[in-house]
Amino acid sequence: MFNDKVLTCKDCGREFTFSASEQEFYAEKGFTNEPGRCPECRAAKKAQTRSGGRGGYDRGERQMYSTVCSDCGKETTVPFQPTGEKPVYCRDCFQSRRSW
Repeated sequence: MFNDKVLTCKDCGREFTFSASEQEFYAEKGFTNEPGRCPECRAAKKAQTRSGGRGGYDRGERQMYSTVCSDCGKETTVPFQPTGEKPVYCRDCFQSRRSW
């Protein structure tokens, strides 16, 4: 039913064989797309994802924004840009409000 296919890796550009047994496995799992990467690039991508990489790119440092806590008035930083439409809390006030 399945025959070996030669595919081209989208990362390294090398040709690789998508074997009949791999195709059968993909079909059993319900996968509808053929692999886009060779086994080596798939393994490298998987290792990168497991080591903290996110989808092939490094997020780097998260941008933080300075603001004043709406509850206690203390200067704090948050990971989003406050718009002034909603109250923003420092870590301590946020935690105390969550426990309500």
